[in-house]
Formats: sequence, C-alpha cells, structure tokens
Amino acid sequence: MTQRKTSDRSITVNGDMRRTAAATIAALVTELALDPAKVAVERNGDIVPRSTLADAPLSDGDTLEIVHFVGGGDHAADAAEPSDTGPDDSWPDDSWSVAGHRFHSRLIVGTGKYTDFAQNAAALEASGAQIVTVAVRRVNVTDPNAPMLTDYIDPKKVTYLPNTAGCFTADDAIRTLRLAREAGGWDLVKLEVLGEARTLYPDMRETLKATEVLAKEGFHPMVYCVDDPIAAKQLEEAGAVAIMPLGAPIGSGLGIQNRVTIRLIVEGASVPVLVDAGVGTASDAAVAMELGVDGVLMNTAIAEAADPVRMARAMRLAVQAGRDAYLAGRMATRKYADPSSPLAGLI
Repeated sequence: MTQRKTSDRSITVNGDMRRTAAATIAALVTELALDPAKVAVERNGDIVPRSTLADAPLSDGDTLEIVHFVGGGDHAADAAEPSDTGPDDSWPDDSWSVAGHRFHSRLIVGTGKYTDFAQNAAALEASGAQIVTVAVRRVNVTDPNAPMLTDYIDPKKVTYLPNTAGCFTADDAIRTLRLAREAGGWDLVKLEVLGEARTLYPDMRETLKATEVLAKEGFHPMVYCVDDPIAAKQLEEAGAVAIMPLGAPIGSGLGIQNRVTIRLIVEGASVPVLVDAGVGTASDAAVAMELGVDGVLMNTAIAEAADPVRMARAMRLAVQAGRDAYLAGRMATRKYADPSSPLAGLI
C-alpha cells in the first residue's frame, strides 16, 4: 500500500478537500497554476495579505478561499486614471465626483449576463462608461487557465467597482469587500445587502450595519438601497459616499416606478445619488437623469438586449440627453393648450 508523504497536508480550498505538499500559501497558489497578482486569499476566516503569501505556512486542516473578480453586477488613489471619455467639446465640462474620484460619464454598467467577455468589452466601449461593477467569486481551481474579466477589461483603464451581489447579511458583505480590497486594492466599492431572493430588495437594517463597519475600515461604500429619503439620509450619516436607490426590482426592466421619492432623495442628499436597478430601455435612463440624479447604473438592460452593443450606445445617448434636459429646465405643465404661434394677425 502506498503511504502518503509525511509532508502532505489535507486542506479545503473553495469548498473542496484536497491534498498538497505545499508548505506555504504562495506555493499552493503556484501549484494551482494561478496568478498571485489576480487573486485574494482567505485562510480560516482571515485575509492573508498578498505581500505575506510566501511566508504564510499551510497547516493540516486549513480552510482557504481563493477569489477573483468576475462579471457581475473602485480604484485606489495610486491607481491609473480612468480613460477620458468626456463630453462633446462644444459643451462645458459636466463631470461628477465621488470620494475624490472624478468621472465624465454618468453611466455605470455591470459585467454580468453577457454571452462572453468579448461582448461585454464591446458593450462597455459603446457605452462610454468609466466604471464597471464586478463580483467577487471563487477561482475555478480546476481550470486556472480559463479567461478572466481582467483579460478583456483593463482595470488600469476602467475603474472596477467591486460589489457584494448575492450577499444577504452584513457580515458576508463585509467579508466579500475585504477580499476585494486585498485582490485589487480598491476602497471605492458598491454595497448591497439583499433581504430575500424573490424580490432582491435590500435589507436596510443589515445594509446600514455594513455601511457603518466599512466606513470605519476606510472603505468608501456606494450603497444600494430602497427609494426612501429617510433611509437614504441615514446611510449618508453612516458613511455612504453615494446613495443608490432602486428604480424598480433588479433585472425587472420596469423603469422608474416612484419618481417622487427619487426626487426627494436627490433634494435631501449631500452626496451623489445614482439610480441603481430597474432600467429597461433608453427612455428609462433619460427619465432617471431628468430627476436630477448624478448617474445611472444598469446591467440587464444592456446585456439582455437583442443587440447589447447597440443598446449600450443608446443608453449612453439617453443618459446624456436626460442630463441636458435636467440642466436646461423643462417647460411648465399646463391644464389647457397654449399655442406656439401667436393668434394675433391671423389672415
């Protein structure tokens, strides 16, 4: 009978038991044919800083999570500036800022549900967006050479906004974003803590708890929330750097369901407000911008369109049009007709 080497260790990696002769986490990562620069590692519930992987010993019975960024759905101060996809030169600068980061595009797009990464990258280009949301998920250790999002969308040119999609407790969301910061160094993050799977509505009690913890740890959370002006103000006071009320349930495409409360949130906020979720087509994006929000985040509306690249371009134009309409100031509404041409002097 073959005896196992005394140096072999029995460990759990991403939920699966395996045996390894690796003495350190760095050696294990190399054994799995992974790029240490593109992953983050948690051991027995604690983040292992990338700079210490070579010195972090493996012990029998250790449980490790190895994660990276995937499509779903950011940058530290020392990261490269986002590419400038600014407005037409004939218009004055109308950029916006959040937590010290400045952007020209007011459209943020997700990276889930696309046919492949190439289609995702093409749609991003057409959208003109400078921020993309990304999810944090386990690395597929059985296929380390599988394409990764970072191979198609360069985080040095586009701001990655790690999110907590799929988290239903504050603790899970906090843990996810700690791993995200280790993987990419980002402090600007998108927080969402869901209440239940059917509606994907946020659990505001858990969301507020997570916001407070993350803010104390130096994160800059942009927070998905209900369209409630009171809850929005509470999040701002807890440390949210942007308020992101839903326009309608995630992935529903129903459009902006409550313009009154969105407008009240805009009027009461001293941080950026962005509509997050519910946009289905370009007119929905324009309506959101006409309410005075600073931007719109969407994913399904583009990814599930018959022609995602063309829809991405439509959304870019709609966001710009809605913003211009808001700045221009719409005409007053009237109960009765008012002729455009004077009635005096008729033949």
